[in-house]
Amino acid sequence: MVRVHRSIPTHNLQLLVFDLDGTLIDSSRDLCNSVNATLQHFGLRPLEEPVIASFIGDGVGMLIRRALLVPGELPEHLRNDEDFFAQALDYFLTWYRAHKLDFTRAYDGVLESLAALASAAQPPVMTVLTNKPVGPARAICDGLGLSRFLAAVLGGDSFPTKKPDPEGLLALMQQFGATPQSTLMIGDSEVDMLTARNAGVWSLGCSYGLSPEGMRSVGPDLEVDHASEWFPALMPALHR
Repeated sequence: MVRVHRSIPTHNLQLLVFDLDGTLIDSSRDLCNSVNATLQHFGLRPLEEPVIASFIGDGVGMLIRRALLVPGELPEHLRNDEDFFAQALDYFLTWYRAHKLDFTRAYDGVLESLAALASAAQPPVMTVLTNKPVGPARAICDGLGLSRFLAAVLGGDSFPTKKPDPEGLLALMQQFGATPQSTLMIGDSEVDMLTARNAGVWSLGCSYGLSPEGMRSVGPDLEVDHASEWFPALMPALHR
């Protein structure tokens, strides 16, 4: 179902900026497996997938830090050891690069919706802005057939800051000559909605993703329950 919380000028939209994890792709199993491989490598017990999934969204550094700092797990002498956290992050990244496409897939309806948007008479520019490192992000987009629809893929290491800082979103707007009124951020989390708010652009929340409660706590302008609803939400005149 498409829920309109605030009417937006969809006919003016020129730039769509998608989040990746929880929006375009279901990557939680590979991320969780990589986190648990890291924990086990350092002699810590694995965590349940829903616990790890709740840590996703602020970049891999924060993901690993949150997993390591689960109460009662990490020895006290390591809890403030930045060298240890760096070693754990390095191990995670090495593991994840090798296993990033073991189970990761595009959500149902994503490829079809991107194709429909790309075939519109005046198609918007479509891009990705994720807090995932840009190397794995681009490799995943290539591997899942998403890249052919995307004019740019930027990651958490593309800029000094990460979402919800608007730096990356503003850079995409400048690159493609878009204004706040013609730009839409599409994501599943509080981080994405705050990024949109901080850049002064429109937002679309995806309730099927990893953090629907967080997404709703900020309040998107539009909300959908399935990726197949992007096209009718954003191209209503063509959908009739």
